[in-house]
Amino acid sequence: MDHQGEFRRAALELGIPDDEISRFSQHLRLAIGLSGGGDGSPVGHIGGLPRLPVGMKWPSTGDIPLPLLLSVDCGALPRVEGFDLPADGTLLFFVHQEMDFGTSRADPGQYARVVYVPDGTETAVAEPPNSACVGERIDVCAELRADLPLWLEEGDEDEDWHEFWEDLEWDDMSPFQQQLARYMERELPHLDELRSLAHGLWSSGAYLVIGGYADDEATVGSITAKTLAEGEWLSCLDEDALRLASEWIPLANESRVYAEYYTKFMIRHDDLAAARWDKTLTVTISDAP
Repeated sequence: MDHQGEFRRAALELGIPDDEISRFSQHLRLAIGLSGGGDGSPVGHIGGLPRLPVGMKWPSTGDIPLPLLLSVDCGALPRVEGFDLPADGTLLFFVHQEMDFGTSRADPGQYARVVYVPDGTETAVAEPPNSACVGERIDVCAELRADLPLWLEEGDEDEDWHEFWEDLEWDDMSPFQQQLARYMERELPHLDELRSLAHGLWSSGAYLVIGGYADDEATVGSITAKTLAEGEWLSCLDEDALRLASEWIPLANESRVYAEYYTKFMIRHDDLAAARWDKTLTVTISDAP
């Protein structure tokens, strides 16, 4: 389906100039939201037991088995332009969140694995090493959702980054932040309408998201800590941070919920296109006090 064309036609009907629609569309990404209890056919499941290739051992790090976070049937997912997910087969995401939280730069993915099982592979339901690595199984359905970079999102009272942006005086902004402010004011005068239209067409309150953006402060900070020189830190409104975040895409982005840990599986666009699953980087964040 031509999602960009659908969006353009709807925006033109609102009287928004075509060139402004094009500028906004450059930042708009469609993602796949996964949630339980939907009316559609299941496309995978959170937790539970995975189907692994016959003879393959349960993924582990040493003697530590890695719990299954998500299993998803790529062939059942809606297709998204510019997002090079496999057309078929199964993606399995394993992570030991407590161990992955705060891992060193030396080996940031040692407590997580992404396993791809091509269609036609002989598989069997894996026998778990122990009950601790098996969470409650929740079947999930898929729907499209609109994602924008944080600096273009409306924000809400719980998002500190947005309060930071709104409270900045002009003279306190960096030259790049001033450039962003000018861009929104001059080049996107209908930003509110375009934003509302995108979220109205593709809205999802999904618990887990495939694709879109993961450019929040915690994720950007973790990516820079694991990929840049020791001691470097980039705020989510720095030019280099936005460039870095645009190079990565969430393969599986677990939403912030009332849990001790939540994990984001990140991969560069070129590694995704080449199916280099071992290049996936995990960011596990803790809400524990």
